[in-house]
Amino acid sequence: MDAISDPAAETVVIMSSSQIGKSEAILNMVGFHIDHDPAPIMVVMPTERDAETWSKDRFSPMARDTPCLQDKIANPKSRDGNNKILHKRFPGGHLTIVGANAPSGLASRPIRLLLCDEVDRYPFSAGAEGDPVNLARKRTVTFWNRKIVLVSTPTNKGASRIEAAFEESDQRRFWVPCPECGHDQILTWPQVKWDKGEDGRHKPDTARYHCVDCDAAWRDETRWAAVSKGHWVAEQPFAGTAGFHLNEIYSPWVRLAAMVKTFLSARAGGDDMMKTFINTSLGETWMESGEAPDWQRLQGQKEEWAPGTVPAGGLFLTAGADVQKDRIEVDVWAWGRGLQSWLIDHVVIEGGPGDPACWQKLSEFLGQTWQHASGQQLTIAKLAIDTGYETSAVYAWARQVGFGQVAPVKGLEGFNRASPVTGPTFVDATIGGKRLRRGARLWSVATSTFKAETYRFLRQDRPTPEEITAGAEFSAGTVHLPNWTDSEWLKQLTAEQLVTVKNKRGFAKLEWQKLRERNEALDCRVYARAAAWIAGADRWSEARWAELERQLAVEARGPAGEASVKPTSRASARRRMMRSSYMG
Repeated sequence: MDAISDPAAETVVIMSSSQIGKSEAILNMVGFHIDHDPAPIMVVMPTERDAETWSKDRFSPMARDTPCLQDKIANPKSRDGNNKILHKRFPGGHLTIVGANAPSGLASRPIRLLLCDEVDRYPFSAGAEGDPVNLARKRTVTFWNRKIVLVSTPTNKGASRIEAAFEESDQRRFWVPCPECGHDQILTWPQVKWDKGEDGRHKPDTARYHCVDCDAAWRDETRWAAVSKGHWVAEQPFAGTAGFHLNEIYSPWVRLAAMVKTFLSARAGGDDMMKTFINTSLGETWMESGEAPDWQRLQGQKEEWAPGTVPAGGLFLTAGADVQKDRIEVDVWAWGRGLQSWLIDHVVIEGGPGDPACWQKLSEFLGQTWQHASGQQLTIAKLAIDTGYETSAVYAWARQVGFGQVAPVKGLEGFNRASPVTGPTFVDATIGGKRLRRGARLWSVATSTFKAETYRFLRQDRPTPEEITAGAEFSAGTVHLPNWTDSEWLKQLTAEQLVTVKNKRGFAKLEWQKLRERNEALDCRVYARAAAWIAGADRWSEARWAELERQLAVEARGPAGEASVKPTSRASARRRMMRSSYMG
């Protein structure tokens, strides 16, 4: 608020977590200028409905309950038109409240004070007029003493308006002295720590902040007292734009225990919940899980189980097949509760789609079985095969073996899709010039979503050997890799990263790009994951998982949080063929 009142600061940018005072600063600025420095003011909200809500729920109560404003704003019940919901007059100026989706409101009149709230929620374009922030800025060009304030919680990295504006500012961050050693520091999430019980369970109520220098532990009251003694430090030279960043750790209304609970819930809930935590609690942009994990780190996470067997936690199998010019590569994955997964097999079938023998070997592969830890035999529940290369040949093979076990898939780019998998749709296929009456059943797969999910699962923290011995559980989604996995396969699994590119209209978008040419392991993983989705694993009830465990004589929880096989008599422990849709 000091910067907003500083004549040298033409633009003020606030990028922060939610509920930390951004909107209150806008309200205070509006009230100050109505009372002391009247001028034309515009407040821009993401939509017209947001504008009405802000006017009724935020501004009107302030104007009603603040003595110095009561006589300057007309009674809303008066008929002179000076106090409408979205336009209010006062001596020497007026307040206009508009939605960023309404180009007529943004371009209607000259404005000296422009206040833009939650700019990352604005549409890319206000109708056909272009970027709403730039459109609103043009209303201020006739004033030498104009003031522009942009505030928001950030969204996606590379596509965030507030991040771009903050990077053009002097980038001020709040430094706090340690009560013990006096060392100044920025409060960051990695310094928030909490205990775990002997069973490996998290104990959020033990959360405290640790000094980055002396490691002194601050409880909430200590943290709040330290924040009250902090100060702003600019990281870049000032050139007319003052930028500020804050996260929820600075908030006097939030306890660290609540933040830890929110974090643990978000980590278990998937990318959407984690994105919300990063944006609204840490005030940072979210990168769509696109940074490739280090393949060398994955080398150290390999586990040992008998080759060609399925560990106890794996309850059903899917496979992903990637069709290349001279071969077909197939990976078999086992899936368990919480979408934990185990790589079971990797097969390269030489010959390519033009070789009938290659398809025959793939058909035989569908009938292969893998021994579960219980001694029973599992077959592939669903195999998803890419149709991007030699589409007609893939359709013909899928038709031959049947669509009960095989799902032809087509990859689609982009994250903004209602479902990661849609279909099936019946596609007409042509073989030898003959038109088929009914085409193959094709599934559409949002590959970006499953690539991001896979990389997020691979980057998850894993329990230490000591914690495993004490009974700690693996997180939902943990990817288990066998010790026979070679470095080439790991490099293929981590062969892509997510980058931000701009289209022809200048809008930023996220796009997967290869770090190396070969990426078959990642593609096969995505297709196998899509097969699990098609099989219904994302929507199965607790009863369904329990039934699969019962069929395989598996205990839901065993040592180290892993599933384990129930003890059985010698007669029942014999290998036998299970008759179900997921076991051959």
